[in-house]
Amino acid sequence: MDVGVIGSGMMGQNHVRVYSELREVDSVVIYDVNADQAKKVASIHNADIAHTYEELFHRVDAVSLCVPTPFHYDVAMKVINAGIHMLIEKPICLSSGEGKKLAEQITEDLVIGVGHIERFNPIVAEIAQMISNPLYIEFKRHNPTSSRVTGSSVVEDLMIHDIDIMLHSLGCSQVSVQAKGDDDIAAALCTHSQTLIYLSASRKASKKIRMVHIEQEDMTIQGDFMTQEIYVYRKPGQYTVERDRYIQENIVEKVLVSKQEPLRTELSTFLHSVKTGKKFPITPYEAIENLELCEQIKGMF
Repeated sequence: MDVGVIGSGMMGQNHVRVYSELREVDSVVIYDVNADQAKKVASIHNADIAHTYEELFHRVDAVSLCVPTPFHYDVAMKVINAGIHMLIEKPICLSSGEGKKLAEQITEDLVIGVGHIERFNPIVAEIAQMISNPLYIEFKRHNPTSSRVTGSSVVEDLMIHDIDIMLHSLGCSQVSVQAKGDDDIAAALCTHSQTLIYLSASRKASKKIRMVHIEQEDMTIQGDFMTQEIYVYRKPGQYTVERDRYIQENIVEKVLVSKQEPLRTELSTFLHSVKTGKKFPITPYEAIENLELCEQIKGMF
């Protein structure tokens, strides 16, 4: 099919790159208010450009919306009114209120999904199958300072990935929360039944970290979102004292994960949803729930 990308910043460029490599895509058309930037990206990936929204909508079957967050609502409404299937980069809108207004305008015949990309990281599905009764879950998502402008705080920019996994992949759908932070560094302690979930996010780190740590009675799970590796630590009950040092022997397992680029999986899934008419795995309503918890966390700063 013919696919459009609205916005040619960093994320838009990634969408253009992946679409141009997918066998199910015939052509990629870019629209950006910055025509020079659109031409530059198009030339790199052998894509076409559209000079207006109307031209873009006339030429494509589906679009990725990759503009800065403050413009999501207005641009998404143009796409919906044109009757074009759409994948909106997270967060769905600048506020949950805008997201709800947007969702009300979506008709049954349109496939509208939201790009919470970490849901397509292969370690998420693996970990979701492994856990049964977690006592403690910890997410760390820390970034060095970036010049990338998102229009969002660190909560909507980074922490929202782990909020989505917590709410919709690990079964912690109802949580109470306490939080501290500011626009660049934030921490939240959530409680779901007997499970404590700690989330931290930063845009001021000197090291990039993307990890999850889960403790159960029978094992500890550590996952790295960047390397797509999972390690499981189990207690065999062997304890010794050697030279007055306490030693505990653990069994360490490395889980075999089929590594893949999450964005490629996400965009292929979106195109399959468009082709079959099935809902995209991350619905606007799930994205709104993610944003509502973000707003609750930010309201505690």
